[in-house]
Amino acid sequence: MAERFGGYQNEIYLHGLGGTKPPFTTDPVRLAESAREVMTPEAYGYVAGGAGSGATMDANRAAFDRWKLVPRMLTDATARTTSATVQGSELPAPVLLAPVGVQSIVHPDAEPATARAAAALGLPMILSTAASHTIEEVAEASGDGPRWFQLYWPSDSDVTASILTRAKKAGYTTLVVTLDTWTLAWRPRDLDSAYLPFLKGEGLATPLSDPAFRALLEKAPEDDMPSAILRWVSLFTGTDHSWNQLPFLREHWDGPIVLKGIQHPDDARRAVDAGMDGIVVSNHGGRQVDGAIGSLEALPPIASAVGDRIEVLFDSGVRTGADILKALALGAKAVLVGRPWVYGLGHAGEDGVRHVLRSLLADLDLTLGLTGHRSVGELGPESLQRS
Repeated sequence: MAERFGGYQNEIYLHGLGGTKPPFTTDPVRLAESAREVMTPEAYGYVAGGAGSGATMDANRAAFDRWKLVPRMLTDATARTTSATVQGSELPAPVLLAPVGVQSIVHPDAEPATARAAAALGLPMILSTAASHTIEEVAEASGDGPRWFQLYWPSDSDVTASILTRAKKAGYTTLVVTLDTWTLAWRPRDLDSAYLPFLKGEGLATPLSDPAFRALLEKAPEDDMPSAILRWVSLFTGTDHSWNQLPFLREHWDGPIVLKGIQHPDDARRAVDAGMDGIVVSNHGGRQVDGAIGSLEALPPIASAVGDRIEVLFDSGVRTGADILKALALGAKAVLVGRPWVYGLGHAGEDGVRHVLRSLLADLDLTLGLTGHRSVGELGPESLQRS
Protein backbone atom coordinates (compact mmCIF):
# COMPACT_ATOMS: atom_id res chain seq x y z
CA MET A 1 0.00 0.00 0.00
CA ALA A 2 1.71 3.15 -1.21
CA GLU A 3 -0.40 5.91 0.29
CA ARG A 4 1.06 9.37 -0.19
CA PHE A 5 -0.25 11.22 2.82
CA GLY A 6 1.98 14.22 2.14
CA GLY A 7 -0.50 15.31 -0.53
CA TYR A 8 -2.63 16.84 2.20
CA GLN A 9 -0.15 19.71 2.25
CA ASN A 10 -0.82 20.50 -1.42
CA GLU A 11 -4.56 20.18 -0.86
CA ILE A 12 -4.45 22.80 1.89
CA TYR A 13 -2.39 25.23 -0.18
CA LEU A 14 -4.61 24.82 -3.24
CA HIS A 15 -7.75 25.44 -1.20
CA GLY A 16 -6.05 28.56 0.08
CA LEU A 17 -6.15 29.98 -3.44
CA GLY A 18 -9.92 30.08 -3.07
CA GLY A 19 -9.75 31.63 0.37
CA THR A 20 -10.32 28.42 2.33
CA LYS A 21 -8.12 27.71 5.32
CA PRO A 22 -7.93 24.54 7.41
CA PRO A 23 -10.82 24.18 9.91
CA PHE A 24 -8.35 24.70 12.77
CA THR A 25 -4.62 24.65 13.32
CA THR A 26 -2.23 22.14 11.77
CA ASP A 27 0.33 22.97 14.47
CA PRO A 28 0.53 20.21 17.11
CA VAL A 29 1.97 22.66 19.63
CA ARG A 30 -1.04 24.99 19.32
CA LEU A 31 -3.64 22.24 19.02
CA ALA A 32 -4.23 21.72 22.74
CA GLU A 33 -4.72 25.41 23.45
CA SER A 34 -7.01 25.72 20.46
CA ALA A 35 -9.11 22.82 21.77
CA ARG A 36 -9.31 24.45 25.17
CA GLU A 37 -11.30 27.26 23.59
CA VAL A 38 -14.03 24.93 22.27
CA MET A 39 -14.27 22.27 25.01
CA THR A 40 -15.85 22.61 28.43
CA PRO A 41 -13.32 23.25 31.20
CA GLU A 42 -14.12 19.90 32.80
CA ALA A 43 -13.74 17.93 29.56
CA TYR A 44 -10.55 19.71 28.62
CA GLY A 45 -9.09 19.14 32.06
CA TYR A 46 -9.96 15.45 31.91
CA VAL A 47 -8.26 15.00 28.53
CA ALA A 48 -5.27 17.28 29.02
CA GLY A 49 -4.53 16.52 32.66
CA GLY A 50 -2.12 14.04 34.15
CA ALA A 51 -1.09 12.52 37.44
CA GLY A 52 0.20 14.73 40.24
CA SER A 53 2.39 17.61 39.14
CA GLY A 54 2.32 16.60 35.48
CA ALA A 55 6.03 15.75 35.62
CA THR A 56 5.59 12.53 33.64
CA MET A 57 3.81 14.34 30.82
CA ASP A 58 6.73 16.75 30.69
CA ALA A 59 9.18 13.82 30.78
CA ASN A 60 7.44 12.24 27.80
CA ARG A 61 8.06 15.30 25.66
CA ALA A 62 11.58 15.85 27.01
CA ALA A 63 12.47 12.29 26.04
CA PHE A 64 11.59 13.04 22.41
CA ASP A 65 13.58 16.26 22.49
CA ARG A 66 16.73 14.39 23.56
CA TRP A 67 16.79 12.48 20.27
CA LYS A 68 17.53 14.29 16.99
CA LEU A 69 16.95 13.01 13.47
CA VAL A 70 20.00 12.91 11.20
CA PRO A 71 18.86 13.57 7.59
CA ARG A 72 20.65 11.87 4.71
CA MET A 73 20.79 13.24 1.15
CA LEU A 74 20.42 11.84 -2.39
CA THR A 75 18.69 8.65 -1.28
CA ASP A 76 16.09 8.53 -4.08
CA ALA A 77 13.29 9.02 -1.54
CA THR A 78 10.84 10.54 -4.04
CA ALA A 79 8.99 7.24 -4.22
CA ARG A 80 8.39 6.05 -0.66
CA THR A 81 5.84 4.28 1.49
CA THR A 82 4.70 4.62 5.07
CA SER A 83 3.01 1.21 5.13
CA ALA A 84 3.70 -1.30 7.88
CA THR A 85 2.46 -4.70 9.01
CA VAL A 86 1.20 -4.79 12.60
CA GLN A 87 -0.17 -7.95 14.21
CA GLY A 88 -0.47 -9.55 10.80
CA SER A 89 -2.38 -6.70 9.14
CA GLU A 90 -0.91 -4.33 6.58
CA LEU A 91 -1.62 -0.73 7.51
CA PRO A 92 -1.11 2.41 5.40
CA ALA A 93 1.01 3.83 8.24
CA PRO A 94 2.36 2.52 11.56
CA VAL A 95 -0.21 4.56 13.48
CA LEU A 96 -3.12 3.46 15.64
CA LEU A 97 -5.68 5.50 17.51
CA ALA A 98 -5.00 4.95 21.21
CA PRO A 99 -7.93 3.89 23.38
CA VAL A 100 -9.63 6.93 24.85
CA GLY A 101 -12.78 6.63 26.93
CA VAL A 102 -15.79 8.86 27.57
CA GLN A 103 -15.58 10.61 24.21
CA SER A 104 -19.11 11.94 24.71
CA ILE A 105 -17.70 14.60 27.05
CA VAL A 106 -15.64 15.90 24.13
CA HIS A 107 -18.23 15.80 21.34
CA PRO A 108 -21.79 14.41 21.13
CA ASP A 109 -20.88 12.19 18.15
CA ALA A 110 -18.22 10.53 20.34
CA GLU A 111 -16.72 7.14 19.39
CA PRO A 112 -18.71 6.53 16.18
CA ALA A 113 -17.29 9.76 14.73
CA THR A 114 -13.77 8.69 15.62
CA ALA A 115 -14.38 5.23 14.18
CA ARG A 116 -15.54 6.63 10.86
CA ALA A 117 -12.55 8.96 10.59
CA ALA A 118 -10.10 6.16 11.39
CA ALA A 119 -11.74 3.74 8.97
CA ALA A 120 -11.62 6.29 6.14
CA LEU A 121 -7.82 6.39 6.55
CA GLY A 122 -7.38 2.67 7.08
CA LEU A 123 -6.06 3.10 10.62
CA PRO A 124 -7.12 0.88 13.53
CA MET A 125 -9.18 2.48 16.24
CA ILE A 126 -8.66 0.85 19.63
CA LEU A 127 -12.04 1.04 21.34
CA SER A 128 -11.91 1.68 25.07
CA THR A 129 -13.91 -0.35 27.57
CA ALA A 130 -14.92 3.04 28.96
CA ALA A 131 -16.65 4.08 25.75
CA SER A 132 -19.79 6.20 25.55
CA HIS A 133 -21.26 3.94 22.85
CA THR A 134 -21.61 0.18 22.81
CA ILE A 135 -19.09 -2.21 21.33
CA GLU A 136 -21.56 -3.08 18.61
CA GLU A 137 -22.44 0.53 17.73
CA VAL A 138 -18.82 1.49 17.25
CA ALA A 139 -18.15 -1.64 15.19
CA GLU A 140 -21.00 -0.67 12.88
CA ALA A 141 -19.59 2.83 12.52
CA SER A 142 -16.19 1.37 11.64
CA GLY A 143 -17.61 -0.45 8.62
CA ASP A 144 -14.77 -2.35 6.97
CA GLY A 145 -12.10 -0.43 8.89
CA PRO A 146 -9.63 -2.25 11.14
CA ARG A 147 -10.53 -2.23 14.81
CA TRP A 148 -8.97 -3.38 18.06
CA PHE A 149 -10.53 -3.59 21.51
CA GLN A 150 -9.00 -2.33 24.75
CA LEU A 151 -9.86 -4.03 28.03
CA TYR A 152 -9.98 -2.40 31.41
CA TRP A 153 -9.96 -5.74 33.21
CA PRO A 154 -13.00 -6.03 35.52
CA SER A 155 -12.66 -7.94 38.77
CA ASP A 156 -15.58 -10.21 37.83
CA SER A 157 -14.64 -13.13 35.55
CA ASP A 158 -18.10 -13.57 34.05
CA VAL A 159 -18.29 -9.90 33.09
CA THR A 160 -14.80 -10.03 31.58
CA ALA A 161 -15.65 -13.10 29.52
CA SER A 162 -18.90 -11.55 28.33
CA ILE A 163 -17.24 -8.33 27.20
CA LEU A 164 -14.55 -10.26 25.31
CA THR A 165 -17.15 -12.46 23.63
CA ARG A 166 -19.06 -9.41 22.45
CA ALA A 167 -15.92 -7.73 21.12
CA LYS A 168 -14.85 -10.81 19.20
CA LYS A 169 -18.34 -11.29 17.76
CA ALA A 170 -18.36 -7.64 16.65
CA GLY A 171 -15.19 -8.12 14.62
CA TYR A 172 -12.48 -6.66 16.82
CA THR A 173 -9.31 -8.52 15.91
CA THR A 174 -6.72 -7.63 18.55
CA LEU A 175 -7.14 -7.29 22.31
CA VAL A 176 -5.19 -4.56 24.13
CA VAL A 177 -5.11 -5.09 27.90
CA THR A 178 -4.32 -1.93 29.87
CA LEU A 179 -2.31 -2.86 32.97
CA ASP A 180 -1.50 0.49 34.55
CA THR A 181 -4.97 1.81 35.38
CA TRP A 182 -6.44 -0.66 37.84
CA THR A 183 -7.13 2.35 40.05
CA LEU A 184 -7.14 6.04 39.22
CA ALA A 185 -4.08 8.11 40.00
CA TRP A 186 -4.18 11.38 41.91
CA ARG A 187 -5.27 13.81 39.17
CA PRO A 188 -5.48 17.36 40.50
CA ARG A 189 -7.28 18.87 37.51
CA ASP A 190 -10.19 16.47 37.90
CA LEU A 191 -10.08 16.62 41.68
CA ASP A 192 -10.16 20.40 41.81
CA SER A 193 -13.38 20.39 39.81
CA ALA A 194 -14.66 17.22 41.56
CA TYR A 195 -15.20 15.80 38.09
CA LEU A 196 -15.35 12.07 37.38
CA PRO A 197 -17.57 11.52 34.32
CA PHE A 198 -18.26 7.86 35.13
CA LEU A 199 -20.22 8.88 38.23
CA LYS A 200 -22.53 10.83 35.93
CA GLY A 201 -23.12 7.81 33.71
CA GLU A 202 -20.67 8.86 30.97
CA GLY A 203 -18.45 6.19 29.44
CA LEU A 204 -20.53 3.25 30.72
CA ALA A 205 -22.04 1.95 27.48
CA THR A 206 -20.06 -1.30 27.69
CA PRO A 207 -21.26 -2.50 31.11
CA LEU A 208 -24.76 -1.07 30.92
CA SER A 209 -25.37 -3.06 27.73
CA ASP A 210 -23.67 -6.22 28.98
CA PRO A 211 -25.88 -9.15 30.08
CA ALA A 212 -23.36 -10.53 32.58
CA PHE A 213 -23.02 -7.17 34.30
CA ARG A 214 -26.75 -6.54 34.31
CA ALA A 215 -27.25 -9.95 35.93
CA LEU A 216 -25.30 -8.71 38.97
CA LEU A 217 -27.74 -5.88 39.63
CA GLU A 218 -30.81 -6.02 41.84
CA LYS A 219 -32.54 -3.57 39.52
CA ALA A 220 -31.96 -2.79 35.85
CA PRO A 221 -29.89 0.35 35.23
CA GLU A 222 -32.96 2.00 33.74
CA ASP A 223 -34.67 1.65 37.14
CA ASP A 224 -31.70 2.40 39.40
CA MET A 225 -28.87 4.07 37.55
CA PRO A 226 -26.90 5.24 40.63
CA SER A 227 -26.58 1.68 41.95
CA ALA A 228 -25.52 0.39 38.52
CA ILE A 229 -22.87 3.10 38.23
CA LEU A 230 -21.42 2.40 41.66
CA ARG A 231 -21.38 -1.34 41.01
CA TRP A 232 -19.44 -0.86 37.80
CA VAL A 233 -16.96 1.51 39.40
CA SER A 234 -16.28 -1.16 42.04
CA LEU A 235 -15.53 -3.73 39.31
CA PHE A 236 -13.65 -1.28 37.10
CA THR A 237 -11.19 0.09 39.68
CA GLY A 238 -9.44 -1.02 42.82
CA THR A 239 -8.25 -4.52 41.91
CA ASP A 240 -4.80 -5.25 40.52
CA HIS A 241 -4.36 -8.48 38.56
CA SER A 242 -1.37 -10.82 38.38
CA TRP A 243 0.71 -12.50 35.70
CA ASN A 244 -0.78 -15.90 36.49
CA GLN A 245 -4.24 -14.62 35.50
CA LEU A 246 -3.26 -13.99 31.87
CA PRO A 247 -4.24 -17.54 30.77
CA PHE A 248 -7.86 -16.58 31.55
CA LEU A 249 -7.72 -13.94 28.84
CA ARG A 250 -6.22 -16.41 26.38
CA GLU A 251 -9.04 -18.84 27.12
CA HIS A 252 -11.57 -16.21 26.10
CA TRP A 253 -9.74 -14.50 23.23
CA ASP A 254 -8.36 -16.42 20.26
CA GLY A 255 -6.77 -13.45 18.50
CA PRO A 256 -3.61 -11.46 19.29
CA ILE A 257 -3.26 -10.09 22.83
CA VAL A 258 -1.19 -6.97 23.50
CA LEU A 259 -0.27 -5.74 27.00
CA LYS A 260 -0.30 -1.95 27.40
CA GLY A 261 1.65 -0.11 30.09
CA ILE A 262 5.02 -1.89 29.96
CA GLN A 263 7.94 0.28 31.14
CA HIS A 264 10.56 -2.24 32.31
CA PRO A 265 12.47 -4.87 30.28
CA ASP A 266 11.73 -7.56 32.88
CA ASP A 267 7.98 -7.01 32.47
CA ALA A 268 8.45 -7.19 28.70
CA ARG A 269 10.23 -10.54 29.12
CA ARG A 270 7.41 -11.81 31.31
CA ALA A 271 4.94 -10.85 28.58
CA VAL A 272 6.94 -12.95 26.12
CA ASP A 273 7.06 -15.86 28.56
CA ALA A 274 3.30 -15.59 29.02
CA GLY A 275 2.76 -16.04 25.28
CA MET A 276 1.53 -12.54 24.56
CA ASP A 277 1.63 -11.27 20.98
CA GLY A 278 2.68 -7.70 21.64
CA ILE A 279 3.31 -5.00 24.20
CA VAL A 280 2.79 -1.26 24.28
CA VAL A 281 5.57 0.72 25.93
CA SER A 282 3.37 3.30 27.61
CA ASN A 283 2.93 5.34 30.78
CA HIS A 284 -0.66 6.22 29.88
CA GLY A 285 0.38 9.62 28.63
CA GLY A 286 1.51 10.61 32.10
CA ARG A 287 -1.96 10.09 33.57
CA GLN A 288 -1.12 7.36 36.09
CA VAL A 289 2.28 7.78 37.78
CA ASP A 290 3.72 11.16 38.61
CA GLY A 291 7.51 11.48 38.44
CA ALA A 292 8.00 8.49 36.12
CA ILE A 293 10.47 8.20 33.27
CA GLY A 294 9.50 9.42 29.84
CA SER A 295 8.07 6.51 27.90
CA LEU A 296 10.56 6.95 25.06
CA GLU A 297 13.39 6.41 27.57
CA ALA A 298 11.93 2.99 28.32
CA LEU A 299 11.65 1.99 24.66
CA PRO A 300 15.26 1.18 23.62
CA PRO A 301 16.08 -1.26 26.45
CA ILE A 302 12.72 -2.98 26.04
CA ALA A 303 13.08 -3.26 22.27
CA SER A 304 16.59 -4.62 22.77
CA ALA A 305 15.34 -7.20 25.27
CA VAL A 306 12.32 -8.58 23.39
CA GLY A 307 11.99 -6.88 20.00
CA ASP A 308 13.09 -10.00 18.15
CA ARG A 309 10.41 -12.12 19.85
CA ILE A 310 7.34 -9.91 20.20
CA GLU A 311 5.90 -6.82 18.53
CA VAL A 312 6.78 -3.69 20.47
CA LEU A 313 4.40 -0.77 20.05
CA PHE A 314 4.83 2.68 21.58
CA ASP A 315 2.54 5.20 23.26
CA SER A 316 2.78 8.41 25.30
CA GLY A 317 3.71 11.86 24.07
CA VAL A 318 3.48 11.35 20.29
CA ARG A 319 2.57 14.65 18.64
CA THR A 320 4.42 14.93 15.29
CA GLY A 321 5.64 12.98 12.32
CA ALA A 322 9.17 13.37 13.67
CA ASP A 323 8.04 11.80 16.96
CA ILE A 324 6.78 8.77 15.07
CA LEU A 325 10.05 8.40 13.17
CA LYS A 326 12.03 8.58 16.43
CA ALA A 327 9.92 5.89 18.09
CA LEU A 328 10.24 3.62 15.05
CA ALA A 329 14.00 4.19 14.89
CA LEU A 330 14.30 3.19 18.56
CA GLY A 331 12.53 -0.12 18.04
CA ALA A 332 8.77 0.40 17.92
CA LYS A 333 6.77 -1.37 15.23
CA ALA A 334 4.02 1.26 15.39
CA VAL A 335 2.79 4.07 17.63
CA LEU A 336 -0.47 4.86 19.38
CA VAL A 337 -1.68 8.45 19.24
CA GLY A 338 -4.20 9.82 21.73
CA ARG A 339 -4.70 13.43 22.81
CA PRO A 340 -4.15 15.13 19.40
CA TRP A 341 -7.08 13.46 17.65
CA VAL A 342 -9.23 13.86 20.77
CA TYR A 343 -8.66 17.60 20.46
CA GLY A 344 -9.70 17.29 16.84
CA LEU A 345 -12.90 15.53 17.92
CA GLY A 346 -13.59 18.42 20.27
CA HIS A 347 -13.15 20.93 17.46
CA ALA A 348 -15.28 19.35 14.75
CA GLY A 349 -16.33 15.78 15.44
CA GLU A 350 -15.49 13.31 12.68
CA ASP A 351 -14.10 16.02 10.41
CA GLY A 352 -11.86 17.25 13.22
CA VAL A 353 -10.44 13.79 13.89
CA ARG A 354 -9.79 13.33 10.18
CA HIS A 355 -8.03 16.71 9.91
CA VAL A 356 -5.69 15.94 12.81
CA LEU A 357 -4.88 12.46 11.54
CA ARG A 358 -4.31 13.63 7.96
CA SER A 359 -2.04 16.39 9.25
CA LEU A 360 -0.04 13.92 11.34
CA LEU A 361 0.24 11.43 8.49
CA ALA A 362 1.30 14.15 6.04
CA ASP A 363 3.98 15.27 8.48
CA LEU A 364 5.12 11.65 8.83
CA ASP A 365 5.26 11.08 5.07
CA LEU A 366 7.10 14.31 4.31
CA THR A 367 9.58 13.97 7.15
CA LEU A 368 10.26 10.35 6.22
CA GLY A 369 11.29 11.44 2.74
CA LEU A 370 13.18 14.55 3.82
CA THR A 371 15.32 12.51 6.22
CA GLY A 372 16.30 10.27 3.31
CA HIS A 373 14.14 7.21 3.93
CA ARG A 374 12.02 5.39 1.39
CA SER A 375 10.13 3.27 3.91
CA VAL A 376 9.58 3.15 7.64
CA GLY A 377 11.44 -0.15 7.68
CA GLU A 378 14.70 1.69 6.88
CA LEU A 379 14.65 3.53 10.19
CA GLY A 380 17.07 2.45 12.91
CA PRO A 381 19.30 3.81 15.67
CA GLU A 382 21.65 5.16 13.03
CA SER A 383 18.85 7.52 11.96
CA LEU A 384 19.18 9.39 15.26
CA GLN A 385 21.66 11.19 17.44
CA ARG A 386 21.18 11.67 21.16
CA SER A 387 21.76 15.22 22.38
